[in-house]
Amino acid sequence: MVQDSKINTKSSLVRTEEMVLNMGPQHPSTHGVLRLELALEGEIITNVIPHIGYLHRCFEKHCEAMTYPQIVPYTDRMDYLAPMGNEFGYTIAMEKLLGIELPERVEYIRVIMAELQRISSHLVALGTYGADIGAFTPFLYCFRDRERILSLFEMTCGARLLYNYIWIGGLSHDLHPDFVRKSREFIKEFRPNLKEVNDLLSHNRIFIDRTANVGILPIDTAINYGVTGPNLRASGIKWDVRKEDPYSVYHKFDYEIPVGNGKYGTIGDSWDRYYVRVLEMEESCRIIEQALDQLPEGDVQSAVPKRIKPPVGHVYARVENPRGDLGYFIISDGSTSPYRVKVRAPSFVSMQILNELCKGYMVADVVTILGSIDIVLGEIDR
Repeated sequence: MVQDSKINTKSSLVRTEEMVLNMGPQHPSTHGVLRLELALEGEIITNVIPHIGYLHRCFEKHCEAMTYPQIVPYTDRMDYLAPMGNEFGYTIAMEKLLGIELPERVEYIRVIMAELQRISSHLVALGTYGADIGAFTPFLYCFRDRERILSLFEMTCGARLLYNYIWIGGLSHDLHPDFVRKSREFIKEFRPNLKEVNDLLSHNRIFIDRTANVGILPIDTAINYGVTGPNLRASGIKWDVRKEDPYSVYHKFDYEIPVGNGKYGTIGDSWDRYYVRVLEMEESCRIIEQALDQLPEGDVQSAVPKRIKPPVGHVYARVENPRGDLGYFIISDGSTSPYRVKVRAPSFVSMQILNELCKGYMVADVVTILGSIDIVLGEIDR
């Protein structure tokens, strides 16, 4: 393990031959079907080639054969840890193309769902990250709280993983009568639970030694590669689509955008990327509380079109998903199905920096670095 800086292979007194080692696609830390081709000199990484392409979902091509409303459930399957955000981005793009104005209640409920989803996604990221590095107890704590969020989703739309909840022009269901009360209870109990995770993991000496000063992402590299989301903010840039390109009713809420500050190492290291997600969960709690307090009355389906046939043209819209800037580019030829759909997926962009982050570190650090960028393979090989 590298403690303070990358190992300089040039100055090594031991001559070694380059070896290629395949990590994955069934390695536990690759979280899916990713295979990493590692070029090594001894235990030192000289190059990493990610091999994607084992899922072949053909999401974008499938869209051309479906009507616009039929695409919503397919968006769930790209990033299966953040389906609410996927639906949010797609419906915003379509509503922009159609010129639909939404009831205010729909906007507030969408924000509540998106922020609950951000917390649940970050809980998976934190729990599995700790487990990758050897801390199993925080994994149980994180999944315990995530289950409560999934129960709120199930109460609302009957599903725990793939929701088809945010429709073009509205929502599939209004909130359950107990939703607001149970959401407040969750927030109240979640805050002390988050402190437990911090006590167990964030400030644990072993965890810090494994993550601080490891996989440093400089600001210029992050910008050049187009990295967004917590991975960018951990490098010190306060960029968040919710603030920089506001959508829905986010402008009505008071919240902060956490950035990395190199508390235990260097700004932009693996610990910073992890801890920005911890801080973001607290900010999501603040947004949810304000949205619940201000939740207006209204009909959530009054603006849902009976038949969707947008005019000829194109549109691009984006949202701040848990893994970063998620954008949809849609071309309409005037029919009931899109001519073309292209997705800007944050995990795909984050995967490109893996080689830059890993060079000069040791094999054991690959797990640390890969976990810190929090990818979902369904979003990479769409």
